[in-house]
Amino acid sequence: MTSRRTVEDLKKLVPPHLLTPRKDAESTTPKKPKRKTVRRSSRKVVDDNGTGRIEVAKPLPRTPLRTEELAYFRKKLLEKRNELFNNVQTMESEALRKNRSEAAGDLSQMPIHMADIGTDNYEQEFSIGLIQNERVLLKEIDDALRRIQEETYGVCLATHQPISKARLRAKPWASFCIEYKRSQEKGGR
Repeated sequence: MTSRRTVEDLKKLVPPHLLTPRKDAESTTPKKPKRKTVRRSSRKVVDDNGTGRIEVAKPLPRTPLRTEELAYFRKKLLEKRNELFNNVQTMESEALRKNRSEAAGDLSQMPIHMADIGTDNYEQEFSIGLIQNERVLLKEIDDALRRIQEETYGVCLATHQPISKARLRAKPWASFCIEYKRSQEKGGR
């Protein structure tokens, strides 16, 4: 004979903690974490390894520098930016816009030796590398100018500690304090 079990009989067989739904239980379909966009560059969005928990880093504190010091560093940054911009323009016009005969001063269009072509290619690639480095530095300077405008200049982006004035005088576009950079270099070796 088959026995007919009722719902009540089945409930007695299942442990009670499995019958009551948990309030904090997640749904069966995993939800994608939403990425928050933050306007200020001094704040970073950090996703905790795909767990869905999103953290927003603390905003940078205000600059420890006086208004006169900020004006001085802004002036230095703008001067360096203009110098680099002119260097990039000059390198592009001299190295990239000339053909081989104009660059070498040759009268004929035909290279005399295959090594000449290799040399020309090397010089052009070298110039492109220099231009790329200069553009990276221009971006760092633009970021420093933006931090001056946001009044967060002179604060380490990693530790939120003030960057020393000596470091800022030597490298006004510095975004990290010297202690943090040293620890980064030691960790990278």
